[in-house]
Amino acid sequence: MDVLGMEAFLAIVQTRSLTNAAELLHLSQSTVSYRLQVLEREMGATLIERRKGIQTIHLTPFGESFAVLAERWSLLKQEVEVLQSRGPQTSLAIGAADSLSVYVLPPLYRMISQQCPSIRLKIRTQHTMESYESVEKREVDVAFVKAERVAPGMIVEPFYVDEMVLVRLNTAERSPSAVISPLELDCRNQLFFSWGPAYQLWHDRWWNAFTPANLQIDSAALIFSLMWNAQQWSIVPRSIANALAQTDKFVIQSLTDPPPPRVCYQITHKHLDSAKKSALSLLNQFVTLIYRNN
Repeated sequence: MDVLGMEAFLAIVQTRSLTNAAELLHLSQSTVSYRLQVLEREMGATLIERRKGIQTIHLTPFGESFAVLAERWSLLKQEVEVLQSRGPQTSLAIGAADSLSVYVLPPLYRMISQQCPSIRLKIRTQHTMESYESVEKREVDVAFVKAERVAPGMIVEPFYVDEMVLVRLNTAERSPSAVISPLELDCRNQLFFSWGPAYQLWHDRWWNAFTPANLQIDSAALIFSLMWNAQQWSIVPRSIANALAQTDKFVIQSLTDPPPPRVCYQITHKHLDSAKKSALSLLNQFVTLIYRNN
């Protein structure tokens, strides 16, 4: 397809005038006319009607149909030029549990975006088991999950350890440096979120399993919305507490016998193409820098 002829034709369609098209392209009118004729010969059809004494251009029926295709061609040409200006790119699909993606992984996302513009991130929020399936099916390249499982063909390794802390409303007598015994806490005032089997075992050692908390929730963010009196308390990963507990309203404290920390895992497939390996190598460097060295 004659690029110069297409540009001349689209300028004529836009301005409805050879004179105005020439001005738009910063060319002479004869040059625009010549380029149009070359395109018409290539297409084997007349694109505009030529009438003496009429300044406004009218397209032939063929020209009307061709104008629609020419506009699509112009948009595609622009997209190709943008792609070329970016240089070679690699797409990296990341699956992550919602709480990790919101409270733990943003520093990683920012670092990749800022330092590796050639990597295009696709982030998918997934449950842990869904992430394992997605990595196995090669639907995502790497996933960050809250539980470890045996997964042949995959590399599963811890990337982040999140200690569990106590969150309560801030009062004059409560200090962030205080270490609180679970015996000081009334289970009935707990905003309970199930952080997994290990947490449940620890919880049942301290409080009667047959005396459930008055509030049981399935969204960590609700903890900070539903805590309205000084007797209430909840236990959450520090990453979530740091993100949501405003210092003037809540106090974050340690426990004398804390629950097991929440261990988060990174999973990748053992067999990857060279382009993905290169991108994941950079991601692993950032993961080590941000999480594993802390």
